[in-house]
Parts: sequence; structure tokens; C-alpha cells
Amino acid sequence: MDWGSDLWDQHDVIERHTQSGLDLLERYVKFVKERAEIEQNYAKQIRNLSKKYSRRGSKEDQDTKMSNQQAFQDVLNQLNDYAAQREHLSESMMLSICVELTRNLQELRQERKNHLCDVKKAQQNLETTFKQLETTKKRFEKEWREAEKANQQTERVQQDVNATKADVEKVKQQAHFRVHIAEDCKNEYALQLQRYNKEQNNFYYSEIPSAYKKLQEMEERRIRMLADGYVQFSETERSVLPNINKCLDSISSTGRNINEKQDTMALVEQYKSGAVPPADVEFEDYSQTIRAATSDNTAAHLPKVRIKQLFLKKNKVTSPDKNLPLSLEDLSRLPPDQRRRRLQEKVDDIQKELQRETEQSEALLKMKGVYEQNSQLGDPSSLQPEIIQTAHNIARLRGELSKYQVQLTEAGGGMLQYTPASSEYITVPSDPSMSPSENIYECEFDEDFDIDVPIGQCKALYDFDGSSEGAVSMHAGEQLSLMQEDQGDGWVRVQRANGDVGYVPASYIQII
Repeated sequence: MDWGSDLWDQHDVIERHTQSGLDLLERYVKFVKERAEIEQNYAKQIRNLSKKYSRRGSKEDQDTKMSNQQAFQDVLNQLNDYAAQREHLSESMMLSICVELTRNLQELRQERKNHLCDVKKAQQNLETTFKQLETTKKRFEKEWREAEKANQQTERVQQDVNATKADVEKVKQQAHFRVHIAEDCKNEYALQLQRYNKEQNNFYYSEIPSAYKKLQEMEERRIRMLADGYVQFSETERSVLPNINKCLDSISSTGRNINEKQDTMALVEQYKSGAVPPADVEFEDYSQTIRAATSDNTAAHLPKVRIKQLFLKKNKVTSPDKNLPLSLEDLSRLPPDQRRRRLQEKVDDIQKELQRETEQSEALLKMKGVYEQNSQLGDPSSLQPEIIQTAHNIARLRGELSKYQVQLTEAGGGMLQYTPASSEYITVPSDPSMSPSENIYECEFDEDFDIDVPIGQCKALYDFDGSSEGAVSMHAGEQLSLMQEDQGDGWVRVQRANGDVGYVPASYIQII
């Protein structure tokens, strides 16, 4: 069964049904759009919520070692990722469902319009043919009556005794003419009737079934599109569920990794002063002589003074703004344990900065050597100001490092020894019972144990002779192993297939 053979006479029903189906498809597109907007607004609100409760304040507060505080920040970060997944879901719904179905909806509307126009055009052609049939039929009827009247007139003239032979001949000719015209009209009517019946059969058995069958196929495609839209609506959200579950699992894992014991001990580590509680107050015997009482009176007030100084010391420690860096004078006012910790952090920062300056100085010297070998690559004198500035920075940092090392040694902490061979600083715990000269240990690292691991692959764009010290030659198109990226000096360290390692200009290669 199909629309063409069983619903050939239900044109209005088919027209309403197809229009209703397209309206349903349009409603579904609007529904998905609104759902996508809800997801977008939800993601925006989640981001605003995460931003609202993100930690603000001093750098020391932000760098807290409390696991429960850091965990809350991790929860907010995961919530940002969760919002990103919701935004991705909204975009996927708009692109994969709304945009696609909107385009298909426009095509279906145009296709439906074309099919209905074909039906209407065929119906108009059939109506036009039927009108022509009616016209020829009426003309045939009229001419046949006129022919009958002419025959009757001829019979009357022939029966009239007063009629002449000429009158009879005239009437016969008139009747014969009318009969001839009626026969022509009859033949035309028969021909028009045959043509109309042929077009009617073609209309009801060919054109109408074909058009309605195409409408049926269009309706089936429309239903399948809508069904696929329902499935895609579910699958689109299902596709982001693994990432959403990862965010939720990360939040759960963050909560399980909180260590309450470690947090309470971190507070001790951060604010432990190392001070010893005051000794017991000694008994003041007023039964002794005035001289002894007078001498003891001075000692009797010592514990009170010590208690007062203790609380004044705490106020001085907690009063400075944490946002301001502490100088050596400020560090000297801290309790011993806090002072050692701050000094160690300062030494570590200077060590990292000194390492960066040293690497930059070595890179500048290598670049200068290459420029001296090949002046086309650059002017060696242009690097001299940077080399001098880097040398000043290294000297300044070494001075500061030495100053803080002395402070750290006096505070009873570790000492940092600089070994030029390895350009590393080694922390050596100090023993208060040992002298500074006995507490210094130097560690050297054997560079032969350094293992270079390629960090990527690259291809040479131009030939390079590698005649300068530290450089390596290469040929255009040669594939190399990338050992060290550009550190800002315009050179990269590569390894050839034969094992040669050296520096080449960064602009001469392409990372693949």
C-alpha cells in the first residue's frame, strides 16, 4: 500500500499531514536550540561560580601547603573543566543537530512545494481539457439541433405544393450544409473526449500516484531525519559523559587525597618559632636580709620581662605585610625555624635565577663564536652589551647567594656549595657542633653520566657548514634529532644520524 494508489483522492489530507510533519521538525530544532542555550548559560554560571570562589589574596596565602585548601582550588579547577564540557555539548548540539536539521528542513519544504505544484499543475491541465471537452460537446449539440431543424424545413418545403423546385433545392442544400457541420462537430467532440479520457487516466494512474509517492518518500525521509535527531541528541550528550565523569572522579580523588594529619603538621612547619617556654619562676624569700632581697628583686622580674618580650616578638613577626619581600634585617627578626625556612627559600630562588643567567651567558658566548667564524650570520660586537650585562647579573647573584649562605649557616641550616664543573648547587646539612670550615662539602657530578634524550625530530632547510666551535654541519633535507630547543639565543642543539651532536641556527631547521 502506498499513498499514490490508496490515497489518490485524499489530496487535502496528504497536504495537511506533510505540513504537520515539517512543523514538528521545526519545533524539534527550536527545542534543541533552547536546550543548547540552557547548557551554554549553565556553563557560564558554573564558570562565574568557580571564579567567585577562587582563592584571592597574598602570594603566600595562594601558595599554602594545606591540602584541604589546595583541594578546594582543585575542585574549582575541575569545575571549570566541567563547564568547558557543557559548552562543548552546547556547541555540538547546535552544529550537529540544529544546523543540519535546519538545512534539511529548508530542502524538504522546497521539495514538498514542488510536488504539490506538480499535482496542482496536472489538475489544472485536466480541468482545461475538460472545459475544452464541454465546449466541443455544446457546439456539437447546437449544430446537431440546427441540422435537425434544417431537415424538418426541407420536409415541409417538399410537401408544400406551392414550393418551386428552386426552393426545394435551396432548402436541401441548407440542410446538407447543417448536417455536414454537425458531423464535423461530432468528430471534434469525439476526438476531444478521447483526449480528455487519456489525460484523465494519465492524471489518476500516473501523475497523481507518482507525485503522492514522492511525497510519501519525502515524509519517510523527514521521519528518519527526526528519528536520527532524537538519537543524536542522546549520543551528543553521551559523548561528553566520559570527560564529565573524569572531572567528577578527579574531584572525588582530590577529596580522598586530603591528609588531615599532614595539614596540621604543615601549620607547625610554617609557624614554628623554635622558642623555648620560659623557666619556672623562682621562689622569692622575703625572710632574708634586705640586701639579699634587693639583689633577688632584680632577678624576680626577669620572667615577666621574658614573657613580655615573647609576645612583643610574636607581634613583630605577624605584623608585616606578607606581600612585601623580607630583607636580611626582617629575616633576622623571625624565630629561628621560620628564619631558616625563609633563608632556604631565598637561596633556592637565587640558585634558579643564577642557573638561568649562566645558561644565557654560555649561549651568548657560543653565538659570538659562531658570528666570529661566519660574519654573514651576525655582528659579534652586537652581543657584547648583553654579555657584559649577563656577567654583571651573575656576579650580583653570586654575591647575594654568598650573603644568604652565611645567614643560613649562622641560623643552623644547610649550606649551598657552587661547583663550577657541574654548575649545580648542592645542599649540605650543617651540624651545629662543627665549625663552618668543617661543614663545607663539595660534590662534583661527572658529566659523562649525562644521557641526552631526543625531544623531537626536525629537518634541515638549508646547508650549514658547522665550522665554528660547538656547531655541527648539516645538509638541506637531512633529518635530525632535536636534543635542545631554542633558549632565546637563536640556536638549537641537534644530533645527526652518525652521532655528531652540536648547535645549528634555529631558523635553518623545521620541527616535524
